[in-house]
Amino acid sequence: MVNVVVRVTVRRKLERFNVTALPFTVRVYINNQVLLPASLVRALGITHLRFADVELEYKGFVIELKGVRLLRTRHTDSRQFTIPRGGVRELYGVGPGGDIVKVISIRPSSANQ
Repeated sequence: MVNVVVRVTVRRKLERFNVTALPFTVRVYINNQVLLPASLVRALGITHLRFADVELEYKGFVIELKGVRLLRTRHTDSRQFTIPRGGVRELYGVGPGGDIVKVISIRPSSANQ
């Protein structure tokens, strides 16, 4: 009797975010971070940035975040940034777990130099 082992590779087809322009509506994750998909990062040409100035809209308020750090993973172009606790989260009530914000603009920060 011969034992035969057959391995089958299954590729999952993932639904990707295909966002190429701003404004972009996104949820705030449980760790108070906002995800910028790789397609948007590539389209805006901000793959090399470490810090950015971001404008958000939340419940009609326009919030400007200066010098936020764009966090990256090792193998993708997507970026995440954390909404600061001090003035934004408490003042405007932006919270984790499902709040929806609109990213209006992303510009290079002066902290990149």
